[in-house]
Amino acid sequence: MAGDAQGDASGALRHFAREPFYLAHGDEIEVFTECHRQAVPVMLKGPTGCGKTRFVEHMAWRLGRPLVSVACHDDLTASDLLGRYLIHGDDTVWQDGPLTRAVRAGAILYLDEVVEARQDTTVVIHPLTDHRRTLTLEKTGELIEAAPEFLLVISYNPAYQHALKDLKPSTRQRFAALLFDFPSPEHEAAVLAAESGIARGLAMALVELAGRLRPLRDRGLPEAPSTRVLLAAARLMAAGIPERRACEVAIAAPLTDDPALLATMNALIAGSFG
Repeated sequence: MAGDAQGDASGALRHFAREPFYLAHGDEIEVFTECHRQAVPVMLKGPTGCGKTRFVEHMAWRLGRPLVSVACHDDLTASDLLGRYLIHGDDTVWQDGPLTRAVRAGAILYLDEVVEARQDTTVVIHPLTDHRRTLTLEKTGELIEAAPEFLLVISYNPAYQHALKDLKPSTRQRFAALLFDFPSPEHEAAVLAAESGIARGLAMALVELAGRLRPLRDRGLPEAPSTRVLLAAARLMAAGIPERRACEVAIAAPLTDDPALLATMNALIAGSFG
């Protein structure tokens, strides 16, 4: 399960009371731990839904640090990250943004899909990624030194980047990079079984279905079925939704509106859970 956490994923400090479930693929836990110890920012690269966010949650719990998560998007401004003055009654009060809160608290700051943010916005993180580890709030005149435990983590999906939507080299070289991909079949089945409560055999059948569906990306499917959508189907199955129907609504329908691709996916589902 995700673990008990106080706060939310919109910039609040989250404290995990119990361990978010995560199965390591390799040495990512050890590398991330050392990056935190050495104050080296971390970049997580991999497809959507392969476990990057869960990994960060797990590491926040393991390191005993609060987590601040920001879902990046085209309209994200520097003020959204840093903070702004707000009017409260007759007073004008400064309110820290998620980046500022994380820097002050020594939290792990997770900028999810950072490439979706405007490039002029991401520049504000640069002084936090080198020896300075400082944050300048021009509106308040503050120069904030990051707490020793602060760590900046970003993620993005390289498969969707292009010349007009990519990280600048001056940003990329500031991070140590960990590569993520879909787990091995045995590993992925273990995750599905542990997270949803379905039997291991049924979890493996879902993974085998994913193995048949993922090559459809070469035939026009915009996104390969991720571990995340498999888990959604597994949870529906655990709740009593018939297996075939759970796959149709949680895997096929969300991934495409193309009638031909949808028919192909549903036929593969029927072959697996007819």
